[in-house]
Amino acid sequence: MDRVNDFAFKIATANGTGSASANGLIMQAIFRMGIPVTGKNVFPSNIQGLPTWYEIRVNKHGYTARTPHFDLMVALNAATYAKDVAEVRAGGWLLFDSSWPLDEKLKRPDVTYLGVPLAELCNGAFKGVRERILMKNIAYAGALAALLGIDTEVIRQLTQEKFAKKPALLASNDTAIALGYNYAKDHFQCPLPIHLERMDETKDKILIDGNTAAGLGCVYGGATVGAWYPITPSTSMMEGFKGFCQKYRVDKETKKHRYAIIQAEDELAAVGMVIGASWAGARAFTPTSGPGISLMNEFIGLAYYSEVPAVIFDVQRTGPSTGMPTRTQQGDLMLCAYASHGDTRHICIYPADPKEAFEFAAKSFDIAERFQTPVFVLTDLDIGMNDWMVPKLTWDDSYRPDRGKVLSAEELEAAKSFYRYLDIDGDGVPQRSLPGVHPKGAYFTRGSGHNKFGAYTEDSDEYQEVLDRVNRKIQNAARALPAPVIRKTPGAKMGLVTVGGCHAACMEALDLLAKDGIHLDYMRVRGFPFSDEVRQFLAEHDTNFVVEQNRDAQLRSLLMLDTGTPLTKLESVRYYAGFPMSAHHVISGVKAKLEKAA
Repeated sequence: MDRVNDFAFKIATANGTGSASANGLIMQAIFRMGIPVTGKNVFPSNIQGLPTWYEIRVNKHGYTARTPHFDLMVALNAATYAKDVAEVRAGGWLLFDSSWPLDEKLKRPDVTYLGVPLAELCNGAFKGVRERILMKNIAYAGALAALLGIDTEVIRQLTQEKFAKKPALLASNDTAIALGYNYAKDHFQCPLPIHLERMDETKDKILIDGNTAAGLGCVYGGATVGAWYPITPSTSMMEGFKGFCQKYRVDKETKKHRYAIIQAEDELAAVGMVIGASWAGARAFTPTSGPGISLMNEFIGLAYYSEVPAVIFDVQRTGPSTGMPTRTQQGDLMLCAYASHGDTRHICIYPADPKEAFEFAAKSFDIAERFQTPVFVLTDLDIGMNDWMVPKLTWDDSYRPDRGKVLSAEELEAAKSFYRYLDIDGDGVPQRSLPGVHPKGAYFTRGSGHNKFGAYTEDSDEYQEVLDRVNRKIQNAARALPAPVIRKTPGAKMGLVTVGGCHAACMEALDLLAKDGIHLDYMRVRGFPFSDEVRQFLAEHDTNFVVEQNRDAQLRSLLMLDTGTPLTKLESVRYYAGFPMSAHHVISGVKAKLEKAA
């Protein structure tokens, strides 16, 4: 039976062979055919040689979460043949390079094998060794075009756009695509029962990764200073920010750069630069991952206590220690919420996809300056480095930055006095000044004890007064953070709660659970400290399934600590093996809890 625009396939190659270009070409072609599609890159943390996979899911209903079930496998790495064969769904297909015979032990009776002599075809058509390796990938893209019904005219448009100024490369790509396409057409049923047909479901969508979107959001949010130390999986965010600054932050007349990007010697130095730039009045940020946050803790505490705004992006990966640098997780929720020693509690924002990464990146600078404190934006490798189909990014041109309580030279001149840590308005947020603006705005502070006037102190009451005020402003910030996304279902008596990149899997799971008669209300938290809406949702349900990607149920712990919700109301559903969460993990977790309760 045919399945149109509803299947998944996986491409297995070796890292460093140039397969990324072919995989991107396939995914973009499907997207331009108007079909909802998403891609997940599973790659090693070394430079070259180890296995890498690219997973593409096509779903006419718009589900974008990863699926662990694959209808078609493109097996081009002999080192992973056994694993790749095992992952094909019963009744599925396996495409392999038949230039060499396939071991009989690898053949399954419930899988159809599609042998295409890719190496032989490319050896006959191209001369250089490197070109043959690269074009072999483009040839399998051509074979997939025939097998799956990818529009060759769309592929042609994409290659022309990419190689318009490189006619030799354009000709090589066209040749390689034709080699794979024609061979598949001549030897197999084309298209397969799983295939593509044009739709009109992507016209208001774009394909973008979260790191690029967040880098663009920093530009729109007014950031002019970025400091970082390279670390997977956050490095491409600074690369994106740099590219946008080179295009949009260079004065047209003087050609001077209106931005500063600094690669520091380590993450501690990077966040120190950000705090210094922010103290001086710039909007500054640093992108990193869990190991970087660990190193930054000393300076994070300084910024929290001296009340200097700073924006820190944590593109989470697996841990602890080095962990698996190229796998995804949500293992830094507690780390960021309470980073540094002593009584600290930080504002955290949790985007679910690249669109929110763009929006929240811009918003984070307003929040950091309004509340004069570090703000963490937590994504993860899946959001940051994979291509997502999201609605087109939009921007309100009437936006003006919220700099918070920054006194101008005129305001300082008119003031009788200025005390840096005095809460005049009763909201916990003091006034601040920028260095060099006016002599009245000068003050001296440090990471040791100080009172509300900014003077050094070891007096217990004065110390506690400042610490309580800081805590009050952080708690008040909950109302300024992105509100939780809540979806109510008629008749639902239980809730499903999640955070960040689990959203896509949860939305699909809710639909499938409903078909089995399990109806759940839904809430995705988007900011910490948690708002009253979060407390109310948890209170309304005797059982709340908390879905997250870490071993220790960190979101559940945060909900319990910050809202006072009893642990008995919070059932943990976790998946933390390093791959993006699937609806399968949510469904099996919820059903297991229900069966245990029954």
